[in-house]
Amino acid sequence: MKPDTGLAPDDRQRGFWYLFVTQFQGAFSDNALKWLAIFVITGLGLSNEKRDQLVGTVGALFALPFIAFSMTGGFLADRFSKRSVTIGVKVFEILVMLLALAGLATNHLYLTISCVFLMGVHSAIFGPSKYGLLPELLPERKLSWGNGILELGTFLAIIGGTVAGGWLCTTFAAQPAWSGVLLVALAVFGLFTSFGITRVAAADPAKKFRANPVADLWRQVQFIRKDRVLWLANLGNTYFFALAALIQLLIVSYASDVLGINDPQKTSYLQAATAVGIGLGSFAAGYLSGGKIEYGLIPLGSVGLTVFAALLGRHGLSFAHVAVDLSLLGFFGGFFIVPIAALLQHRPTRENRGGVLAAANLLSFVGIFAASGIYYLVTVILRLSPSDVFVITAAATMAGTIYVLWLLPDALLRLILWLLTRTLYRVRVLGRENIPEKGGALFVCNHVSFVDALLLIASTDRRVRFMMFSGIYELPYVKPFARILGVIPISSEQRPREMLKSLQTAREAIRAGDVVCIFAEGQITRIGQLLPFRREMERIMEDVEAPIVPVALDGVWGSIFSFEKRRFVWKWPRRIPYPITVSFGPAMPTRATASEVRHAVQELLASAWVYRRGHMQPLHRAFVRSARHHPFRFAMADSQSPKASFGAALMKTIFLARRLKKAWAGQKMVGLLLPPSLPGALVNFAAMLTGKVPVNLNYTVSEQTLASCIQQCEIKTIVTSKTFL
Repeated sequence: MKPDTGLAPDDRQRGFWYLFVTQFQGAFSDNALKWLAIFVITGLGLSNEKRDQLVGTVGALFALPFIAFSMTGGFLADRFSKRSVTIGVKVFEILVMLLALAGLATNHLYLTISCVFLMGVHSAIFGPSKYGLLPELLPERKLSWGNGILELGTFLAIIGGTVAGGWLCTTFAAQPAWSGVLLVALAVFGLFTSFGITRVAAADPAKKFRANPVADLWRQVQFIRKDRVLWLANLGNTYFFALAALIQLLIVSYASDVLGINDPQKTSYLQAATAVGIGLGSFAAGYLSGGKIEYGLIPLGSVGLTVFAALLGRHGLSFAHVAVDLSLLGFFGGFFIVPIAALLQHRPTRENRGGVLAAANLLSFVGIFAASGIYYLVTVILRLSPSDVFVITAAATMAGTIYVLWLLPDALLRLILWLLTRTLYRVRVLGRENIPEKGGALFVCNHVSFVDALLLIASTDRRVRFMMFSGIYELPYVKPFARILGVIPISSEQRPREMLKSLQTAREAIRAGDVVCIFAEGQITRIGQLLPFRREMERIMEDVEAPIVPVALDGVWGSIFSFEKRRFVWKWPRRIPYPITVSFGPAMPTRATASEVRHAVQELLASAWVYRRGHMQPLHRAFVRSARHHPFRFAMADSQSPKASFGAALMKTIFLARRLKKAWAGQKMVGLLLPPSLPGALVNFAAMLTGKVPVNLNYTVSEQTLASCIQQCEIKTIVTSKTFL
């Protein structure tokens, strides 16, 4: 759970934006200094071999501190307030930039390069506190949004810092000391903004420092490996940063050797194109996640990385083509990294979060450090062209994608479901905060269509095991996917022993911390209304201590997968995307009865109706629309008129409206004293067509009650029937 800091949400939000600015400045200065050093190296007129060796060295020196000091950063983030750690690293940054100023003023290349290493130390200490602050400043439902904003800011800073590095190298070539002065001024500004970050308490003030970072890393890795999803997220995070670092280094040689560009400013534009793509992709991923951690974006991003890395291996590309391909490569990289970053922050407990993030930070820079070694290997030793290296990275990414999907096939299913629900449906989710973040729970939902399970999967980032009718489960085109999702088959036609086994499987799944969903009606509704709930849900919860979460699907009736018009699928959709609402109610006690849960679902459906109202037409307009489109379709009947089509009913309604218009002139409401019948329905429609409000008077009440109704509604005219009277 999110700790209670005693601060208002506005204060936490303000603190987040101060963190955003502080992080932006730090990333900007990091990259400005790093690329200033690299562009100075490329401008020295060295051989390609010596140039690539020094460029790779700068990349390695920037990554090395993260390997040596990330665990220290994690310790500080847990032991002290993350705000205090942030302020401390900003003071250290000022000292580093003063040293860089000295190196630039004296044209001492190796002193300048050493400051790149020290800025790596600064960022290694800051990383765990930066990402650890997010869950303490933002609610869980905004974590993906926060990550998207922070990643967007980071990569915008990378853009600015990269371009600034080229600009500083060109503009102050004769007086490089001015570059150092500007970097010192930025460091002072970063210190000032760090004071605006919301004060937070230390997560573990009693934590002991372990002087051996390798042992501490090994302990964290062993802890992470107990959770396969968390471990794979760490591997994905490491691979992403290794790939990003390799591409950054490749762009330097690609611009010079393939495109023939020797201008640092123009080379920095290619770096900026990649960063723009990553930033926009990160923002889009945060937005499309819809307030949850959407794992389905990970394989989508991985496929995009593969495609555009392969396209960069083509020969004869222009500068514009390369810039576009790099930006699209970065865009899908943003899709890849945002859900992984949110997963790394949300999945560990608060007590272990700092250490896990520090380990992830360290492993990511192990990847960056390795990328420098790979760059040296492929350019200096193997003498491969940058185009060939892009093709190799595409093949490696595809191989990694296939391996991960083999380990976690539900990620691919989530991607497919995400695409379907984002194209065919527009899903509004209410009450997501009522879903338990961890631990077992039973979702009890109404059943309206064949895609109800898919809509629920798209509405939460928790893995849900559904109970499915065994006849559908056994279908050859359903069973493989159902097994991947951990579906539990059940049927009332089973023998008692098999039925009890299915219920026991669901019970054990909840005890093991899984979410199980049962459609308590036992069948898809054929009438569009909520059917009685069966008592299997009560049996599942016997001897189980876990919450029951009522879930309501509203607006699904009428979609092509519902039984509206007395058939499934074979009908035209009313609109695309089709709007629906998924509502999660407050958790109910374990011993809640089927009728109590059904009542809660009814309340959720009633609350969600307001979101449907904007898409609905008034009754009389819907009647006219149906009559125009389907004049010969059956509309209504009573004992006197066995069948009336929409076209015939509309003609009679118009005739009545014209005859009664004069009698109703000057009245807002008109009274109707008619029995439930076809003529009664037609007079109601006639009143609405003339702009009147029909008031159907109850003929079973007393005369005093009728008189009161007439008086309150100011009724002057009542339409009735002599036969009825």
